[in-house]
This record gives sequence, structure tokens and C-alpha cells, in this order.
Amino acid sequence: MAIFNNKKEEIKQKEQTPINNAVQDFGKGVTDIKDIIAPASIYIDFNYMKIGNKFYRSLFVSGYPRYVGANWLSPLITFEHPLEISMFYYPIEAKGVLDDLRKKITEFQATIATDQQKGKVMDPTVVAALEDATALQEKLVKGVERFFQFSFYITLPADSLEELDSVTKRIQGTLGSLLIVAKQTTLQMEQAFQSTIPLAVDKLLYVRNMDTSSIATTFPFTSSELTMNEGVLYGINKHNGSLVIFDRFSLENANSCIFATSGAGKSYMVKLEILRSLMFGTECIAIDPEREYKTLTDAIGGAFIEFAGNSGAKINPFDLPGYQANRKDNEIAENALGSKILSLHSLFKIIFGEMTNTEEAILDKALIETYRLKGITEEQNTHQNEPPVMEDLYKVLLGMEEPESKNLASRLERYVKGSLAGIFNQRTNIDLDNILTVFSVRNLEDVLRPIAYYIILDFIWTKIKMSLKKRLLVVDEAWYLMTHPDSAYFMYSIAKRARKYYLGLTTISQDVSDFLNSEHGQVIVTNAAMKVLLKQSSSSIDKLGEVFHLSEGEKRLLLSAGVGEGLFFAGKNHVALQVVASPWEDKLITTNPEQLLKIKQGLDIEADNLNKVGRAIKNEDIIQKQDPVNIDKEGINTRFVEHNVVEEPENRQNQKSKGISIALE
Repeated sequence: MAIFNNKKEEIKQKEQTPINNAVQDFGKGVTDIKDIIAPASIYIDFNYMKIGNKFYRSLFVSGYPRYVGANWLSPLITFEHPLEISMFYYPIEAKGVLDDLRKKITEFQATIATDQQKGKVMDPTVVAALEDATALQEKLVKGVERFFQFSFYITLPADSLEELDSVTKRIQGTLGSLLIVAKQTTLQMEQAFQSTIPLAVDKLLYVRNMDTSSIATTFPFTSSELTMNEGVLYGINKHNGSLVIFDRFSLENANSCIFATSGAGKSYMVKLEILRSLMFGTECIAIDPEREYKTLTDAIGGAFIEFAGNSGAKINPFDLPGYQANRKDNEIAENALGSKILSLHSLFKIIFGEMTNTEEAILDKALIETYRLKGITEEQNTHQNEPPVMEDLYKVLLGMEEPESKNLASRLERYVKGSLAGIFNQRTNIDLDNILTVFSVRNLEDVLRPIAYYIILDFIWTKIKMSLKKRLLVVDEAWYLMTHPDSAYFMYSIAKRARKYYLGLTTISQDVSDFLNSEHGQVIVTNAAMKVLLKQSSSSIDKLGEVFHLSEGEKRLLLSAGVGEGLFFAGKNHVALQVVASPWEDKLITTNPEQLLKIKQGLDIEADNLNKVGRAIKNEDIIQKQDPVNIDKEGINTRFVEHNVVEEPENRQNQKSKGISIALE
């Protein structure tokens, strides 16, 4: 029977042989995926490989620093030359590790005891190793930590052997600065190369013992960027040195909030943003409490409006926008009188303080009558009539029969006939017809600033709604508006509706508590798509940590930040920021008293050129001709600067040699 079975198997094999040969022949003519990706040639030397026209060298890490922090691998991850990095993690059972730790701890203790018996000084490295081993043993026993073995390999590509040697020295220098010891995989270049390509195969097995906390710090994706193809340059990302270039109008809203202590650089940063936004044709309006925007405004050729009793600039809070028959969106014209009366109610609550319901009703009746006497009613065609002034309301209140009206008139008299008559009882004689308009309230007493802020902001908001333009509205020291519920609500309503009118609202404050303790202020902060936190005080850091969900490391960064350093939030992303300006920009926006004095006295040899920069920025033809964006690490809008800042031919070469540009230099 066995003979017959053997014969059957022989017959079966003979029948299958032609089929197998046919399959093999067919396979020879089929292109395999390996054939597609395989290089034309591979040359392997003892310390490098050549694949095609590329040279490769691999390194393995054999030594690590004793202590590391988060993002410690950032210099390697952001290395300026392409790298291929592989990390392998091997979980190890705790039981075997604990047995080894007990042996090691016993050895260390015995070594220390022997040294003590002989009267020798204890070896500090042994003492440190004992402390580390004991701490790790305790954490492993409690289950706080797990144990791993870790492999770390790097492969360097280069176009030539000389470049490969140069890159190898640089990468070893970078690793050495991190206290990392890296060695070449001599005579194992092929295995090392295979370990760093995406096959998930470790053919070297150069492992190092690590616990969970140490392994966590090796996570390589620690660098976040906020770099767009278009936008304003805000500064440098402190994590990886990249430029923070962002277009705030690309977010769900263009509003921003900036918080910092006094002298931390918040106004400096905003003026820098204004200067760079002007280059892109964005119209900018600012309320300046300390006259810090004066130099910038003068250089640009903007309108700097002093809002005070002895100044010529006046705003009538009773102004109406007027009916515009050619406007498709007639939201302003519809019920404009009713909206203005509601706005005046809020203004007089700031002026009068607390008002009873009876007083509010009398004030409402008086306001309607004041407008009626000027021929202004709900009819839109009457809104072009000359509006009343505060004195007209005062006379109406005096003429009313209710005793409360006389009380309101007496409280209003100071603003009509008293010391403040020249500020709030005049007709408007200004307009927003400049690419940069700044309202200064420095010469007003602190008690009057909330009133002035409200009147100016109401005037600006009315003008903004009348024409659709890309604008920035900056309210410096916005906490003045947060001190009164009505003005806080007005600011909140502007922030809520700004996007509809292509407006980006920027609120700046050093008093975080006034904002965050106000219901409307907190909504303004949380709903702003862009936020900047510069240096903070210890009294406010915990509150900010709750609102912005800051880590302990971020809190420490804000407490120890230098001038212009902080956190930049845009949407769901945020980075550590260093605000930077070129020397030319710095001269336009600095608040340093020494620099300002030099510029004022003409001691700065470049101060005379500031007006040229301003004229170039303001020139609308230039703005229309410039590219939408021309930003790189050499500068911002360098083409714009080269063709338009320099007017005299004799200065062109001199300025070019100095590298002058409105840019990051």
C-alpha cells in the first residue's frame, strides 16, 4: 500500500510542477512594490551610506541628562537641517524592575557604607544614584510610575560627504548643549537606516531605562505655530523661533483683548499692530488716555484729536447719523432717534450716577421734547436738521413742572454753564476722514474720563456704521468703561456687532479684575477670538489661570516675563510670544523717555526720516499698489519699503546699506 501511495504522490507532484513553473514565470514579469521604491544603487561604508545620489549617516543616543523638562527636545525637533528621528518605547514588567532596583540599592548602600568605614568622602554620584533609585522604587511600588526601555536614533541626509560631515558636527554640538551623548552607528549603518524608516523595526536595540515621567518629556510634537501666508507680524514664537504672522480678520471675529501690568509693553504692541495694519490699508481709530500715540500719528500724518476743555475739537453727544437714502442697509436710519435717546440715557446715567424710575421717565420726556423743538421727530427726513446741544436739554428740564426735573437740571448745570461747559456743550467739528485717527483724553480729570470715553466711543460707532470699511478700533485703558454698567454694556454691544461692520475691536487694560468682575467685561474677554497676555502680577495670575485655562508653566512664564513677552491666543491655538520691532518702527512707537527726548531735541540722526516713513505708509496709491502680503524673515513688506520710503536718490543707497525697513530685522 505504501508503494502505491508513493506513486500517487509522485504523480501529483509531476502534475503540479508545470503549474508552479508557470506561476514563477508569471511572477518574473510582474513589477513588485519593492522594485518601484528601490533605489538604483546602495553603497554601505563603515560610517555612512550612499543611496542613489544621497548620503546618510545614523546616530544613536547613549547618554541623557539627569533632569529634563517639557519641550527639552525642541532644539533638535526644530533643527535647521532635515532629520529622520525614530523613538522606540518598550514597556517592562514592574516585578523584574523592582528586583533589579533592590539589588542596585543594596550595592549603592554597601558602597557608601564601605567609604564611611574607611573614612573616605562619599562619592556624590553614588549618593545621587541611590536617591534616584530609591525614589523610583517608591513610585513603582505605589503604581505612580511605570517602567520603560527607550531607544532613540537619528539619521542625517546630505547631498555630499562634506555636507554630511558638517551636519554631523552641528547636530552633535546641538545634542551636546542638551547634555545628550550621541554616537555614530559605526559598522551598523544599514541596520540603523532600517531602524529610522517607517517600518517600526528596531534593529539596533540600544535601549535606556526610563520611567513614565521621563518618557513623557520625549514627546516630539511640542511646538505649535501661528504662521499664516497673510497677516500682520506680531512677533517671534519663543518655542521654535518662527514668526507669528496672523490675520485677525480670518477668525470668527476680529476682536482682541490685551492684559498686562504697567510697563509690560501692551500699548507698544498695539501701536506696532496699528503701524503694520496701516500698510495693508486698514483704517485705524484709537482712544489714547496718555498721549502715547502722538509720535506715531504725527509721523503717519494722521489726525490727533485732543479732547479737553481748552482744545478746539468738540463732539456733540446729541448728533444723529442723518438719513441716507442711497444706503441699502438702512439699519442706522430706521429708528435712529430712538436709538440715540437710549444712548443718551446711558450717558446721563454715567453723568448723574443713580437715577430713580421717575427721574428716568422725566429725562426721557425731556429728550424727546428737546429734539422736537429742533424739528427732529421719528421721520427720517428730519434727521438732517441741526441737532440740539446739552444746553437745550438743560432749558427743557428747567421749563418742566415736575420737581425732579429741576433736580436733574441742577445736576446738569455744571456741564452747561459751569467749568465743564466747553467740553460737552458744543457742536461737533471733527470727522473720521483719516487712515489713522487718535482721540487723546490725557488732559481730562479721571472723574471725567468715563464720560469722555462714552461720548467718543458713541461718536466713533455711529460713524463706523455709516460706511463699511476694514477698520481697527483700539480702546486703551478700557477699564474706564467697565466701572459703569451702562458703558460696559455699550462696549459689549460693540464687541458683539463689530464683525458685521468689518471692525476689529481691541481692548487694552492693566486692571484685569475690573474686566473679569464685570458681567459684560467677562463676556467681551471670553468671546474675543484673539487675546494677548503679557507680564502679570501675582495678585491676578490665579484669576487669569481660571479664565484662560493656563498651565502652571504658563503662569510662571507670565509672572517672570520681560517687556513684550507673553502668551498670544488666536482661536484655539496659543504660543509664547516675543514682540519685536525694527529700529525704525521702534522710533515711531517707543514710550521710552530717553528716546523720546532725543527725537524731540533732534539728537537722533535718523529722527528726521520718520516723516518719510509716515508719508509712505499714509500714501493711498502705495497701499493700493502693494502686494497683499510680502512677509519673510528678512522683513515685512520689504518691497513696499524699498520703493516708497526713500524719496531722495542720495539717501537710497545710504538707507539700503543700513538695512532700514519697516520690518523685523
